[in-house]
Amino acid sequence: MVSRTVYRMQTQTQNAFRALADPTRRDIVQMLAAQDMTIAQLTDQFEMTRAAVKKHLTVLSDGGLITVEARGRERINRLEPKGMAPVLDWLSYFDQFWDDRLNNLKEAIERNKK
Repeated sequence: MVSRTVYRMQTQTQNAFRALADPTRRDIVQMLAAQDMTIAQLTDQFEMTRAAVKKHLTVLSDGGLITVEARGRERINRLEPKGMAPVLDWLSYFDQFWDDRLNNLKEAIERNKK
């Protein structure tokens, strides 16, 4: 049986990867890494409707990658750095995997040189 914590972590990871799967959303993440932006500011950067940008922002928010702050009538979209944690945690496994593989290869090459 999968614990609630593990299930929540898996869901967070899946939501983050789903959010990052689309190139437009990755572009939005990069823009928000530089500065907080409104929907109008983001819409000006793309050849799509405000509604389409809003849908992308909703997916990013559901993925935990951005937060939205209401300022009067505007909504300010901000990158949430902690939202990348599930992705980085998942990727860190492969980082270690490749480090181990490359170290094994290096050792094998050094043994063959002798």
